[in-house]
This record gives sequence, structure tokens and C-alpha cells, in this order.
Amino acid sequence: MYTRCLHLPERPGQSFFLWGPRQTGKTTLLKHCYPDAFRIDLLKTDELMRYIRSPSRFREEVAALPHDRLVVVDEIQKAPVLLDEIHYMIQEWQRVFVLCGSSARKVRRGHANLLGGRAIRYELLGLVAQELGDVFSIERFVKTGPLPSHYGEQNPGLAIRAYVDDYLREEILEEGLTRRLPVFSDFLRVAAIGDTEIVNLSNIARETGIAVSTVRDHYGILTDTLMGAFLPAFTLRPKRRTIQSPKFYFRDVGVVNHLARRGEISPGSELFGKAFENWLFHELSVHAKYSQLFYDLSYWRLSSGIEVDFILGPGTVAIEAKGKSRINPGDMQGLINFRKDFPQVRTLMIVCLENRMRRTGDGIDIVPYQEFTRLLWDGQLTRKI
Repeated sequence: MYTRCLHLPERPGQSFFLWGPRQTGKTTLLKHCYPDAFRIDLLKTDELMRYIRSPSRFREEVAALPHDRLVVVDEIQKAPVLLDEIHYMIQEWQRVFVLCGSSARKVRRGHANLLGGRAIRYELLGLVAQELGDVFSIERFVKTGPLPSHYGEQNPGLAIRAYVDDYLREEILEEGLTRRLPVFSDFLRVAAIGDTEIVNLSNIARETGIAVSTVRDHYGILTDTLMGAFLPAFTLRPKRRTIQSPKFYFRDVGVVNHLARRGEISPGSELFGKAFENWLFHELSVHAKYSQLFYDLSYWRLSSGIEVDFILGPGTVAIEAKGKSRINPGDMQGLINFRKDFPQVRTLMIVCLENRMRRTGDGIDIVPYQEFTRLLWDGQLTRKI
């Protein structure tokens, strides 16, 4: 088992949700953190049907437990009706629950308040370099993606294919998130091709033959099931005309590789560069959550095409991702232009495959990706936000 960087409360005094994409290790983490908890697994069909037929039985079983015993419910999105009972027991009995699942979308449709703020939220995402430690390899990561079950596979392609099939069948079709699975499957392929790029809903609608409103809803499914996330544009007091539309990043580059039918991904190639950028987004977005700093992440792009991949906070840190081993002056133009418009920026950084860290005459730090992960998870980078 990998040691995860998400720190859950040792003795929860308040109920909480633990959301995360399929196979990120939520159940394993909860068993490790709370080995003595009373556990209900709604993946078991007999348990699921028993509670759906008689939700009050769940309350009766919990009533028979010692009051201080933690109750863990796995795959809560499969039985949203239980949230009524849980809500009652939190409010009237002061019971503490840990509720685990892969998507809040189905839950929200029937229970928009998600326990009325009586439970906090954590997210467990794919593995990061800090968790992988000595076995972390960027060349392997950009091929397999961050899921524990895929990273260690000798032949990850078969495992990733099965993962996507299970996602479409169990997460999308069986949970009723959309009634037109072939249409969603086509959308998923087109969206994967556009990973790390600015989202153009109209172009995707034309390519897939569906309405813009449907494309927007399908992106909503991806974000609700934590398969991907939007990266907004940095819009703080623009001095020049900038692009305002968001980018979209899948949270699993291995899934992107499969859906987009990418072949060999070699360092220095365009595909490696996109996969490397996806990895950097993954590291930053996971760190923002796990560190509980929740700093803003955005990108900056002029209408001329000059851009910076990642802006942290109010513009105090600007980072470019370059999946190559030799950085040239042209790679620095985005950062230099950003500093012209936002002189308050404290850190200008290019994360890349070079062997040693260096600082250019323009004050731009050229940082090997291994050193970047250390600076990030040690807190040295985010102290400047």
C-alpha cells in the first residue's frame, strides 16, 4: 500500500464524505485509517437491495452499535435514500459517519444539500510523485496515469481499457447519468483528444453531432465523477486582451492515452509535452487539496497565443510545463510577458527534463521535475503565494 498524502482525521468528530474516481484507493485508505469501524459496502448487491427495500433497517442496525463506533458506508451514491436516515442520525443521535463514493451527481439529484452542511468533504485522487517516492518515473507515469492499480502493471493498456469500459458501464449507464451511452462514448473520445486545451463547446458539438447543451452536460458528468477538471483563465486586471475560456484536464493521462489512441509517447515529442503538462496539473491540483491551502489555479493566454500554463493564487507564482531536456529562450516568452503585465509575480518557473536547476538572467528558474515535486510538497513553492 502506498502512503497517501491525504490526511484524514484520526478520530473523526464530524461526519465526512470521501469522494474520488474509481480505483483511487478510497476503500483501502478507509480500512487502513479506521480498521474497527462498522462497514457497509453497497457494492455488494444483497446489502444494496436490502437497504433500498427498507432504509429504516439501516437506522435500526446503527442503533444497535455502541454510540462511539464509527460507521463507514462505501459507494453511498448507489443508495442516496440512505442519506435521509444518516441525516436524522447525525442530527438527533450525534452519530459520526464516513461516506465514500465516486460521484456526488446522483446524490445531488435527490439530496441537493448533501446533509445540509453537516458533513465535510475530502477527495482522494490518483497517486502523486510524493506518494510514489523512489518508484516514481515520469516516463512511466505519462503512459500509465496515476491509478495505483495501473502504475505497477506490466501491461497497463489492458487494465486501462477495462477501467474505461467499467466507467462507461457502471458509472455512467447503471447510475443513469446519461441515457445515450454511445453518444457519451463519442464525446469522451473527442474530449480526450482536446486534453490540456481550451474548451470550445461549439466545435465539439459539431464533431460529435450533439447539441452544445449536451456537450456542456457531458463535461459536467466528467467533473462530477472526478474524471476531469476545468482550469479557468487568469482574469485579474488584464492589461492586454486575453482568452477567457477555460481549459479542461483529465485526471488520468493513461485514460487520455487510451481514448485518444496515442501511440508511443517519447520524451521531447508533442504528445509527451501534453502528457507532461497533464501530470503537472495533476500534481498542483492534488497538492492544493491535500495541503488544504486550496489556492487558485488558472492559466494565462494572450489573444496573440502567448501563454503561461499555470498561475498560482493571485498571480504570485507562474509556471510553464516543458516536457523536454533543453530549454531555449523561446520557451520563456510567456513568463516574460506575464511579468510585464503583472510585476507582482514572485516566482517564474519552467518545469522540465533538464538535469540541474538553474536561474536565467531574466530571473526565470529552470527546474527539473524531480526538484519541482520536492519544492511543492515541502511547501517551499506555495509559501510564496
